[in-house]
Amino acid sequence: MYTMKMKQVLLIMAISAMSAVGSVWIYGKVANKRSDFVQATEGKMPVNYAGYFDKATVAGEPVDFTKAANAAVPTVVHIKTKIPAKRISNQLPRNNRGNGMEDLLDQFFNFGPQIQPEQRASGSGVIISDDGYIVTNNHVISDGGDGVAEEITVTLHNKKVYKARIIGRDPSSDIAVLKIDGTGFPFMLYGNSENVKLGQWVLAVGYPLTLETTVTAGIISAKGRSIGINSSQSDSPVESFIQTDAAVNQGNSGGALINTDGELIGINSAILAPSGTYAGYSFAIPVNIVKKIVNDLVQYGNVKRGYLGISYLTTNDENEKAVKQAGINDGQGVYVLAIPTDGGAAKAGIKKGDVITRVNGNPVTTGLEMSAQVAGFKPGDDVPITYERNGREYTAAVVLKESAGKVEAIVGSNINEMMGAELETLSKSKADIYGVDGGVVVKTIKERGPLSRTRMQEGFVITSVNGRDVNSVEDLGKLLSGAYGTVKLEGMYPPGPEMYTYPFTIGDQ
Repeated sequence: MYTMKMKQVLLIMAISAMSAVGSVWIYGKVANKRSDFVQATEGKMPVNYAGYFDKATVAGEPVDFTKAANAAVPTVVHIKTKIPAKRISNQLPRNNRGNGMEDLLDQFFNFGPQIQPEQRASGSGVIISDDGYIVTNNHVISDGGDGVAEEITVTLHNKKVYKARIIGRDPSSDIAVLKIDGTGFPFMLYGNSENVKLGQWVLAVGYPLTLETTVTAGIISAKGRSIGINSSQSDSPVESFIQTDAAVNQGNSGGALINTDGELIGINSAILAPSGTYAGYSFAIPVNIVKKIVNDLVQYGNVKRGYLGISYLTTNDENEKAVKQAGINDGQGVYVLAIPTDGGAAKAGIKKGDVITRVNGNPVTTGLEMSAQVAGFKPGDDVPITYERNGREYTAAVVLKESAGKVEAIVGSNINEMMGAELETLSKSKADIYGVDGGVVVKTIKERGPLSRTRMQEGFVITSVNGRDVNSVEDLGKLLSGAYGTVKLEGMYPPGPEMYTYPFTIGDQ
């Protein structure tokens, strides 16, 4: 009897071990078929996963972080960057300069061109292939604008140092791909961020506060978070963060968020920290978005982003208000502000005023969530879109386009009617005289029009909207096409230079 039971136990253990190894082999094969950029395991695991699947986990056992940590640590690298010094044409933005006399004094007293000093920074990254591809954050290797690191060094956990080059970067998602030369590197296996669940244990791995490799633990606190941080480096931000309470600090950016199976489920990107250090929550880019961005950057050097062809409200509060006005009491969904006639959404039958509730079967409540769901697809893909109109629910397959369509042109052509004014792009010669880069002249203001409800006077030159530069009527149309509620119109009365701000309300209040 005892011998029989022992044989049964050994048989069960053998089957479990074979199942684990078989699952990993199948994962490698499926991953190769699903992706252009593959993690080529060819039936064998990276060396950092050696012995990982030798013992099957027994139900009810305490969660063990040691195997996942040991597998992940060799794959997470320390990135150090140097961004060279550069000349700045003037200490202040041009539209904040004084008159011509002040410019002359600037030159006389050497207040003209300024030098931005050399910048040095550090962060983390994750090796994702045995030939040295590394994924990290865009903000780790850039200055938040067009400036990128001139020199990038990568230090592995074993202290070996390599020079890295930039393969591509995507400010919209805050993802960048680097490459170091060599083969046989330990690398991390991709997981599936769609499978992560609230309360699930996770580990954050990186190089915080100039420390060596550090592992912290926490749980999944929320999914699909948008905190508006990527809008600082992109006009088309993509955000759908995994929120955790694993301790993450400066230097962790670009590091790994992994599950207890040792799989990559996110790239640590941001913290909510008034003091600049960890204060409770951190945010990671889901690996399913990361995979798509990495594939495109490696294959094309840039991201092949598909577009629904929908203009939406950029603030969550205004979107929720518009959704409720459309008849959805709980305010859940994305209000369709405008639709270009040549976009995929219009061809699928979606109209202005509809409320999109699901993308590819996943619920969305903000425009950023909607963009994040679409970010995993490429132009030409069919994406199921569920929306509500007049109390009825519809589902349509939208074929993504390579561009958003001409919604900006539509809004731009109707901007006069939208604002209740006659507008004209400021000529270059007058822009030079006034000391601005460009702007929009308010030639006339119609009685009882939207703009007449402000204190603005005719002849005013609009130079920015909510702090973003406006150089033409088209620029103004683009910025206002995605706005709802109150915006700030900033500018001057010629010849200036004193600047004025007028609140302007868009939509029903």
